[in-house]
Amino acid sequence: MPSLKTYDIFISHSWAYGDAYEKLSKMLDAASNFSYRNYSVPKDDPVHDADSDTELYKAIKKQISPSNIVIIMAGKYATYSKWIEKEIKIAKAEFQNPKPILAVAPWGNQQVSSVVSEAADEIAGWNTNSIVGAIRKLAL
Repeated sequence: MPSLKTYDIFISHSWAYGDAYEKLSKMLDAASNFSYRNYSVPKDDPVHDADSDTELYKAIKKQISPSNIVIIMAGKYATYSKWIEKEIKIAKAEFQNPKPILAVAPWGNQQVSSVVSEAADEIAGWNTNSIVGAIRKLAL
């Protein structure tokens, strides 16, 4: 049997809404026939202690660099997050080959951030099969 492709993923998230990040990570961990490496910035990562926004920007860019795809939780709160906007900019403009962006609509939430949906290459519902299918499609 051929080995599975391992997807390198950066999941953007706000630590104020970390529970959605944790749930998404668990969904991906439990997905059948799916392998990934998570390049997201964990809550206890020292990158959060950067001395300036410039240092934090560079650190996030470094985390996104090896990823095949950037996944953004697309709840309404994302519209007001300056860092999600910066992560979108990094994914779309800072690399020779822009990183595709997958927006994930929050479970049971009808409203999706316009900032995220406009930047997204695809929007997936809060469903493991939808999310994994979109990752496979976008992260070639």
